[in-house]
Amino acid sequence: MPKANNKPTRPISALICSIMGHNYIITNKITNHINEYKCTNCKNEVCDNTKGHLEELTLKQREVNETLSVFFKKKSKRQLTA
Repeated sequence: MPKANNKPTRPISALICSIMGHNYIITNKITNHINEYKCTNCKNEVCDNTKGHLEELTLKQREVNETLSVFFKKKSKRQLTA
């Protein structure tokens, strides 16, 4: 399955992340429980899965998250007006 991030990682950054761990920041908030994250060092992108663990963000997962985000925003907007 192709990765969503096809940029080659920098070897020094990848080494830092393998030793110290990733430094993830939230890049996209899908729902209250699902977020997309990106490492500030190696630019690795991950997402929450159904069990709450992080998994690599693939192109298919990105498309699913976009669709889920649209539905969630519509639902939240409808609940606020009702």
